[in-house]
Amino acid sequence: MKKIMINECKVRFRAISRNESFSRSTAAAFAMQCDPTASEIAEIKTAVSEAVTNAIVHGYRDSAGDVEMIMRLYEDSTLYIQIRDRGAGIGDVHAAMQPMFTTAPADEERSGLGFTVMESFMDKVRVRSAEGRGTTVTLEKKIGGKSGAR
Repeated sequence: MKKIMINECKVRFRAISRNESFSRSTAAAFAMQCDPTASEIAEIKTAVSEAVTNAIVHGYRDSAGDVEMIMRLYEDSTLYIQIRDRGAGIGDVHAAMQPMFTTAPADEERSGLGFTVMESFMDKVRVRSAEGRGTTVTLEKKIGGKSGAR
């Protein structure tokens, strides 16, 4: 059965670290339409933060660019968030999604847990990527909300 979308928002911003907090706040504000619990909002903000940080830090390590975030809300209270960069891309998505995997240089402190964190807070996480063409991370979460409809 096809899901019925009831709202959509598209945002594009420069891939700079100060926009990570902007992306979290934007996703939280959009999700408020479902009357989420404080815990659900925290989970959404954390997952978005991880995805956007990956785009900024890994996607555009040696270049400048933009991050695009598309948010959709479906009538069953499913929140869909797609975060896309047109940066370096990931050579091996399966390996990148394993805990502790990182492509960061040894002198940078990166835990390699970004995808693991996203998966722990969202119902679905999908990653598509091609080297030199960028990465798209799709997050989905059904919002139970304060009414406990979940």
